[in-house]
Amino acid sequence: VVQHYSLDVSAPLLRTQGYVDGRWVSAASVFPVLDPATGKEITRVADCGAAEAKQAVDAAYKAFHSWKQCTAKERSILLRKWFDLLTLHKEDLAKLITFESGKPLREAVGEITYAASFLEWFSEEARRVYGDIVPSPAKDRKILLLKQPVGVASIITPWNFPSAMITRKVGAALAAGCTVVVKPAEDTPLSALALAELAEQAGIPAGVFNVVPCSREKTPSVGEVLCTDPLVAKISFTGSTATGKVLLKMAADTVKKASMELGGHAPFIVFDSADVDKAVAGAMGSKFRNSGQTCVCSNRFLVQSGIHDRFMEKLGQAMDAELRVGHGSDPETTQGPLINARAAEKVAHQVSDAVSRGAKVLKGGKRLDGSFMEPTLLANVSTEMLCMKEETFGPLLPVIRSVRSAVFMCFTLIQSAV
Repeated sequence: VVQHYSLDVSAPLLRTQGYVDGRWVSAASVFPVLDPATGKEITRVADCGAAEAKQAVDAAYKAFHSWKQCTAKERSILLRKWFDLLTLHKEDLAKLITFESGKPLREAVGEITYAASFLEWFSEEARRVYGDIVPSPAKDRKILLLKQPVGVASIITPWNFPSAMITRKVGAALAAGCTVVVKPAEDTPLSALALAELAEQAGIPAGVFNVVPCSREKTPSVGEVLCTDPLVAKISFTGSTATGKVLLKMAADTVKKASMELGGHAPFIVFDSADVDKAVAGAMGSKFRNSGQTCVCSNRFLVQSGIHDRFMEKLGQAMDAELRVGHGSDPETTQGPLINARAAEKVAHQVSDAVSRGAKVLKGGKRLDGSFMEPTLLANVSTEMLCMKEETFGPLLPVIRSVRSAVFMCFTLIQSAV
């Protein structure tokens, strides 16, 4: 039986234009947003380019001069209203995440709660941007330290947390008195535009919060504007290390402040002294959250030989019992699709590389239709395999069996990360 899934959210939240200077703006062309679980088009979104990005930067710079003059209390009240609206529309916002990123609905609802919490936190922190009085070495002088907003911030966010990674960055910026231009990931612009709609409803002034969606093809030109324009004072980026290096190079000429959260290659170490059940539960949560697509997912597993067999047996049982592959809107689904076919191909390539080098597939291992990949458990893994050298970003759990001491196990993981 073929089941059909359709996105059903309130009309005001399904925005398809860019948001610049408090206005919804079209572009010369549009690009499709696809449901990664079905490959079907959800809608088409304005494909903004360098011109729209420049307009957004100019609007943010103009708005900065008035926004920074708002009192801390005034900014706090507006952020709190924005938080209240996210909470009110939690279910619809979660549906947007599920349909454009594939994330299971339960996790998507959790993300909206998480996203809203940043606005709540920074609405309160806005009132507490305190300075300092520093003892002076001279009797006739006083040293006062004042904290002031830096200016326009370019916010470049990933697709795996399309709402939370925006509010986490923007909440802090707006609380401090900065204005922002957001470039969401090309796979997940709908969540960012829905946040813009709610920001407008909350009364965030025009130009303070801008969103410039664009396709993969136009991302370099938009990114260049956001990283090189002299009116931009700060860049905040979460994504791959390779892209982060490019952005830092572009920002260097104008010596912009930069915050980078790049890549991940986290180890998961199980010693002989471990509680097996707790270790398995930890491995399941750490590896398979969002189908392995988080920057803090464990990527490399090292298990001492004394506990190895019991750990693998119970881990396989847990995978069978707890993991269900399917469309994210299905309440039974715990493992949605990967974000696109390229992501699934990467995981499949790592599996085939490992098998060619002697690894054994204990669970899964198959590339499924579209962007789906079976949750996979590998044994007999060694450090020269790609899955131990590259970040996977998918539901692949490779295990090295170690007969060495705990200290040597840690050293082995350090070597494999270099």
